[in-house]
Amino acid sequence: QVQLVESGGGLVQPGGSLTLSCVTSGSGVSSGVMFGVMAWYRQAPGKQRELVARISSGGTKNYADSVEGRFTISMDNRKNTATLQMDNLQLGDTAVYYCAGSRRRYPSLRIPASAYDYWGQGTQVTVSS
Repeated sequence: QVQLVESGGGLVQPGGSLTLSCVTSGSGVSSGVMFGVMAWYRQAPGKQRELVARISSGGTKNYADSVEGRFTISMDNRKNTATLQMDNLQLGDTAVYYCAGSRRRYPSLRIPASAYDYWGQGTQVTVSS
């Protein structure tokens, strides 16, 4: 089995920063590159889950318009981990953040949420003054 575990969430004031981490664990973890794509999604109360950022094992990235320029996604292929650096956080960033991983590689990063093989349990990010 493979599990994705997120950490780093918390309470922060507007304008503050947080760093979310996603690590891979379980008996199914291999020593090589496991994921062709890793991503961060979020879901705010009463809203649908939305993509925040995604990255390929080759380093290609894209971001939701709402976080472009404020968030940075990175991926460590050797450790099969992903990080989301969030700066200048705003009230609208409050949500549960989920890490996702796909074992396949795609010619384009624009894959649906259903393409991801693994999801974490989520970590709460609250932006409040």
